[in-house]
Amino acid sequence: MGASRVFLGHVALFTAAIAAPLEERKEKPKSFLADLGNSTWVIGNGIWNVTQGRQYATKLWYKGKDRVGQAVGHYVSYNGAASDLNWTSAAIADSGNNWINVKFTAKEGDFHWLIHDDLAGAYQYFVNHALPTLGEFRTLWRLDNTSFPKGHTNVKDGVLPPLSDYVAATKVQDETWQKVDGTFLTKYDWSAFLREQIYYGVYGDEVGSWYINPGKDYYNGDQLKEELMIHRESLTGDAVQLNMIHGTHYQAISKDSFADGKTWGPWLWYLNDGSKDDAARRWKQEEKAWPYEWFEDVAYQSRGSVSGKFLLSDGRPASGAAAFLGDSNSNLSTLDQGKDYYYTAYADGNGQFSIDDVRAGTYGLYAWSNGGKIADVTTSFVQNGVVIRKGKATSLKTLTWAVTDKKKRIFQVGDFDRVTDGFALSGPTPFEHGRISKCPSNLTYTVGKSKTSDWYFGQSALGTWSIIFNLVSIPSSAAGAKLTASLAGFSGGSSADILLNGAKIGNITTNSVLLPSSQDTYRGATRAGEWRLLEFPVGKEVLKKGENTVDVKVTSSTQWRGWLWDSIVLEWV
Repeated sequence: MGASRVFLGHVALFTAAIAAPLEERKEKPKSFLADLGNSTWVIGNGIWNVTQGRQYATKLWYKGKDRVGQAVGHYVSYNGAASDLNWTSAAIADSGNNWINVKFTAKEGDFHWLIHDDLAGAYQYFVNHALPTLGEFRTLWRLDNTSFPKGHTNVKDGVLPPLSDYVAATKVQDETWQKVDGTFLTKYDWSAFLREQIYYGVYGDEVGSWYINPGKDYYNGDQLKEELMIHRESLTGDAVQLNMIHGTHYQAISKDSFADGKTWGPWLWYLNDGSKDDAARRWKQEEKAWPYEWFEDVAYQSRGSVSGKFLLSDGRPASGAAAFLGDSNSNLSTLDQGKDYYYTAYADGNGQFSIDDVRAGTYGLYAWSNGGKIADVTTSFVQNGVVIRKGKATSLKTLTWAVTDKKKRIFQVGDFDRVTDGFALSGPTPFEHGRISKCPSNLTYTVGKSKTSDWYFGQSALGTWSIIFNLVSIPSSAAGAKLTASLAGFSGGSSADILLNGAKIGNITTNSVLLPSSQDTYRGATRAGEWRLLEFPVGKEVLKKGENTVDVKVTSSTQWRGWLWDSIVLEWV
């Protein structure tokens, strides 16, 4: 500790020297980069400064204290903690009257800190040059747990579990512990839907550290992309603030290769006195300013817009549909797309949608039911080759979306919207370890009598869930039927047979090619994960007049591993 105090004193002397006298520095602090030799640099202004080493930024001086302390600090890494970037040089890439742009260079690319004289924090961005094919790419802070005892996302706020709680508990799986009282500690309860975030971070009574990402086009995935946002480091107690700019925490297989020049950001890393109200105000300021006029990059500034109207083939507007602008002619799901830039929107009540500030390029347009008035729609919409030009508004006019005939529907359990909303125990929060174990082993749902809330959000335990329905007649025009099982998520380890009147018609099978395992239920997701669509043909002879039964019979079970239900549909074909 003695050496640390001496070094921080050296930093303080350095900043005072370049901005003395003190009174002048308070009125107009000056941003700086200092090279201390031995791959050590100091960056900051009169409000804060960071000591950056070859790998880690080990000191954050703010409000009179080092806010890293015994924690790890700031770093950039890919594929988890396996590959931290090593900085070979630092330089001021650009500057103005009251700001500097500091570039740290590694073999994989350049990480920038845009520092304004009067800003507590910095704008940050990364420019790729040689990243490998990867799944996870992140920037993060690991900070002092006494300065930052609390965490905040848009769905969870409160005190991060103290390190003593972990010591007294029993580890049961990946970063998950069971306490003596039977409840669980897990970092994954601090996950959230990434594109819904406004400001998030860690904070205390003196200070707060926040990530504000007003532009989200550099993220991989669609509206239902989930990520770990913050947590308590279980071994050291560090307060961890993650910036998962390309993440896979709730995906099975998501690896991308990136073009030279692919840019993540800019986003704002923001410091304050711990006020969430202040962070919210800053979010509004950044949201209004995005895309940033000051960011001098031709591709970033080359933007247009797209609009159109989704009309279902049965004449209804696709009210509230989810729209996603992503890769053209891709064989990847919208959640798995991540090599370029991506945009999301929801249609209004008339099926109209618009997306502004889209980078120029060629995209694929995807759409699917988000429940509501089109909760019966089981098909999706795709149109490739959508061209966006700089300064131009692309109008796609009316887009016809082919849907099945509602008159052929035999039954439907749950809205078709890729989430578990409406089912028992799907809330009140979208993440809770072990909640799937509270779902019953056996269940009977009677069409026409049972409510959506009588079905549960997730299934894992050995047993049978039955759907009883009546048929008045068997239509002579029907060649057969089709059962659609829409899963909002799936974690391998449990399997089931699907039977109709005792005859096996399908399955939900671990290690199936159609069902690669993601970490949805395993990491406590209760609302959504990686969506899967299973369709099974049903022979006409299997159905009968009168009472019929569909059974989902779990044949093998692994604790906390199973599937999230979106909807189950039977219809004539």
